[in-house]
Amino acid sequence: MIASDPNESCSKSINETVNGSHHFTIKGYSLAKGVGASKYISSDTFTVGGYDWAIYFYPDGKNQEDNSMYVSVFIALASEGTDVRALFELTLLDQSGKGKHKVHSHFDRALESGPYTLKYRGSMWGYKRFFRRTTLETSDYIKDDCLAMHCTVGVVRTRVEGPKQYSILVPPSDMGQSLKGLLESEVGCDIIFQVGDETFKAHKLVLAARSPVFRAQFFGLVGNPNMEKVVLEDVEPSIFKAMLLFIYSDKLPDVQEITGSSSMCASTIMVQHLLAAADRFGLDRLKQLCEAKLCEEVNADTVATTLPLAEQHRCPHLKIICLKFAAANLGVVMQSEGFRYLEESCPSLLSELLETVASADDNSNLLLTRKRSGSSIFGLDLAAEGAPAESVNPNANARRMRRRL
Repeated sequence: MIASDPNESCSKSINETVNGSHHFTIKGYSLAKGVGASKYISSDTFTVGGYDWAIYFYPDGKNQEDNSMYVSVFIALASEGTDVRALFELTLLDQSGKGKHKVHSHFDRALESGPYTLKYRGSMWGYKRFFRRTTLETSDYIKDDCLAMHCTVGVVRTRVEGPKQYSILVPPSDMGQSLKGLLESEVGCDIIFQVGDETFKAHKLVLAARSPVFRAQFFGLVGNPNMEKVVLEDVEPSIFKAMLLFIYSDKLPDVQEITGSSSMCASTIMVQHLLAAADRFGLDRLKQLCEAKLCEEVNADTVATTLPLAEQHRCPHLKIICLKFAAANLGVVMQSEGFRYLEESCPSLLSELLETVASADDNSNLLLTRKRSGSSIFGLDLAAEGAPAESVNPNANARRMRRRL
């Protein structure tokens, strides 16, 4: 994109059509015949693009020399205007229900000479020999002595757009920041949470608006809106503080600021606990934010503890990523402290991990077989470069894991 220069100006010409349609029905078609050539039946006028228009139907044709062999149809400019440019579409409707309408249209094709120009009032566009009359009278276009047609007019408009002379810079929403300030100032707080050795003040209405659990606790059928203090167990003060900050600001809190540590491991552990708290209090957005954060931070030290967390709190994407990571780094993961926890607490996940390892091995074997069958040079390259033992025997990790189990 070219950078804007305050000393340069720009504009844009936009050509477009203003479209409108009219449905015209002629009842008693046979009675209209015999009026004579150049005599027409007119529709009511209709307005499109600031101009009045009308459909003229000539039952005996417009030209004397045609001897009433053809019917003629025209669209006429019925109001004052000069050099009115327009596109037209005339449709003679098939009344048999087969949908085989007779259509003459400017809209569905490129016009070599551009739109049609009507010079003055009474100027017309149409067809002198629109339809042979004898053919028309034996066709499905006439039913019960009735003829129907549909007309669309598109008046060409040209406008010029220049740069906006005035603009007002609207700042982004600061609602979250304002509510966070309300929490920190403790103005209007009407509930106290006792979490471990620490207390936190908050607003029941804000909590109820954000969490269905708090809404039920304070304003549900068995809730107590006059409650002044809540004692929470099984949650750390730092985790509850982080959750409160999210409830008021709608942003994932700065984990390093809360924990006071820049350690990736400490950050992951806190986000794990925060995900569990989010699930407990029905904060779905916070839960998804934590899931995304844990996906980014998955590593050999924490994957074995994150995996059962994903299973327990129904985080399918996080679970899949953990399984794939653990399968790809099985040797290192099995040496971690978290793996022993995984063995003891979630044996079913070990079975899924085995299946993931086996699936990865099968895919590797299939790829290796395809490459070997496609090129004998590939096998020579493996031998020359000293391929690792896992490439020769891809099931080794799975067998080691089974022995461990």
